Amino acid sequence: MQYYGHRISQTARVFSKKLNGLLSPLGLYSSQWGILMCLYYRDTLTQVQISNYLNVEAPTITRTLTRLEEMGWIVRAEGEDKRERYVSLSPLAIEKFPEWAKAATFLESAALQDIAEEDLATFNRVLKKMNENLNSLQTAASLSE
Repeated sequence: MQYYGHRISQTARVFSKKLNGLLSPLGLYSSQWGILMCLYYRDTLTQVQISNYLNVEAPTITRTLTRLEEMGWIVRAEGEDKRERYVSLSPLAIEKFPEWAKAATFLESAALQDIAEEDLATFNRVLKKMNENLNSLQTAASLSE
């Protein structure tokens, strides 16, 4: 029997650990990088949008954003609704982004070394479908059937 979920989890952990090793000398961790990259390519987002995009619980996003704000890498502003908070990169983060991206790109290139483009295209389709399947799964109901 294949345990694809286990293999995906193991690979993600190794990737995050290696990414942390490359980013930590630059003052950043992989969980923070995910948020910064999301903001860089999507501009200003609400905390809820970031949480939904990254599939991370809201309290975890809030803690990470607080830390990023303390470090001067993001700016938060109130929306029309006082409960809504808009988040964007600070000028400092925009300046540092290419350095962080270089580390992340290096690791991704190393991880994908010697994998054919057609295999990567298949890999992307499979991951997308797995995400769709998981997001539509009703976990508790599925286990009781």
